[in-house]
Amino acid sequence: MVRHLLLALAVGMVCSCGKTAGVGDPCVPEDEANADFPGFSMNEVSLETRSVQCESRLCLVNHFQGRVGCPQGQDDGTGACKTATGLQVTVPIRGWDTDRPASKTVHCSCRCDGPDPNARYCECPSGFTCAKLFDDLGLGSAELAGSYCIRDGSEFHSTQEGGATCRTEPENPVCQ
Repeated sequence: MVRHLLLALAVGMVCSCGKTAGVGDPCVPEDEANADFPGFSMNEVSLETRSVQCESRLCLVNHFQGRVGCPQGQDDGTGACKTATGLQVTVPIRGWDTDRPASKTVHCSCRCDGPDPNARYCECPSGFTCAKLFDDLGLGSAELAGSYCIRDGSEFHSTQEGGATCRTEPENPVCQ
C-alpha cells in the first residue's frame, strides 16, 4: 500500500498532464540580469524555457517593450534602472507601452497547442486564451512551435505600437 502511494506521488510530481499550475505568475526574464541588456521590443515574442521562477519553466514575453524592472525606462546609462541583481543598467531603455504593461504581457505560461499531435499540451486557466505565437521555422525549435496561454485581451495588434509610454505618462496606474 505504501509503495503504491509513493509511486503515485512520484508520477504526479513528474507529470503535470494538462494542469496549469503557475500560469500567469509574474516572472522576470534572465536577460534582465545583464546591465547592458537594452530591453525587449514590442515587435517580438520571447520565451525563456528554463525559468526557475515558473512551475512550467516557461517565462513568456509577449510583445512587451522595455524591461520588467524599469517602467519609465531611461535615456542613458545613468538613470534609475537597475538589473534584477541591483546593478546599474548601462544602456538606454524604452519605457513600457501603457497598453502592454508587464502585468499583462510578461508571465509564466505553458504550451497549449502545437503541430505535434503526440505532444502534451496544457489547458489555459480561466482568464487566459490559447494563442499561436511561434511557427516551426525549421531551425531546430519544433518543440517550441505552437500556441501558449496569454492573458485574455492581451493579443497584440500592430496599431498598439507608438502609443503612450510610462515615460510620457509616468502617473498612469500601469506604470506604478
